[in-house]
Amino acid sequence: MVFAIQPFCKRETILPKTLLRVLSGETVSPPPVWLMRQAGRYLPEYRAIRAKTKNFLEMVYTPDIAVEVTLQPLRRYGMDAAILFSDILVIPDALGQSVAFMQGEGPVLEPLRTATDIGRLTSAGLHEHLAPVYETVRRLAKELDSNTALIGFAGAPWTVAVYMVEGRGGTDHATIRRWAYSDPVGFGRLIELLVEATVAYLSYQIEAGAEAVQLFDTWAGVLSEQQFQQWCIAPTKAIVERLREKHPGVPVIGFPRGAGALYVDYISNTGVNGIGLDTGVPLSWAAQVLQPQGAIQGNLDNQLLATGGNALDAAVDRLLAIFGHGPFIFNLGHGIVPDTPPEHVARLVERVRAWNG
Repeated sequence: MVFAIQPFCKRETILPKTLLRVLSGETVSPPPVWLMRQAGRYLPEYRAIRAKTKNFLEMVYTPDIAVEVTLQPLRRYGMDAAILFSDILVIPDALGQSVAFMQGEGPVLEPLRTATDIGRLTSAGLHEHLAPVYETVRRLAKELDSNTALIGFAGAPWTVAVYMVEGRGGTDHATIRRWAYSDPVGFGRLIELLVEATVAYLSYQIEAGAEAVQLFDTWAGVLSEQQFQQWCIAPTKAIVERLREKHPGVPVIGFPRGAGALYVDYISNTGVNGIGLDTGVPLSWAAQVLQPQGAIQGNLDNQLLATGGNALDAAVDRLLAIFGHGPFIFNLGHGIVPDTPPEHVARLVERVRAWNG
């Protein structure tokens, strides 16, 4: 099926939605809750759809499927936000790199190794390739009720580049880090291309109806301090500034997983409205140092969610007690793992909703 690039109508962001209020700096009690990978393999209704499709990218590029999957956790749990069902690797796919999702292996890409490889990439057909994603956003914007925010997303340039250069996740990142050290100008061309493509991609998501966007920098934690400044903070800052010029009312959430103490530099220097915390970030430190600068999102251990019981209850209560008196979005420190019982998610949401601060 061919999807035409349709003109978008300008719309005003509706601030009464709790997630948007928090990202504007408000404290809301109880805080809004949504979970990374809330639409995914832990849900039997997701697995039923996945079993009928050829591959993961078919799901992403079929709006009927992507809309349905996005809405599944909302029907079960009434989350305060829906996040677009897609993947960070649609950008390299749209730029012309070979991308496949192999059963049991995850994403596999034809790796980039040289400036010639970068030169073969092109953004000329970016929006035509991603038109099904924009159609999904457009439909979701019409489907969601007045209390549920719609989050668009993209991978941050460094993390997307990791997959493009290494050819897959789960490596020691040696190839890309050595390239970035030995040829920062040449490697920088790839990052610049990804900044351009990410701004364009997120802008179209916003114009289609996304009310906030998140940048996933999953592999930020492998960078040295100097490289973190160069390949994580600087590209993120460029994206945030350019999005803000085009869409001044739309907040950006950054998630530099594994950044440790460099979370301070990230929130101070990128301009993000909110920051997603991984599980390893100390709560009291984050409340004292990071939360005064923007909304905090996170950071329950996804394995605790899978475990459930009293341990889950205690961890939820601790997060609420420490972060709940400032701008806070309840979430995980990473995505829901596939063996998580759905009833544990229901228990979490119920407990968050019952909190009165």
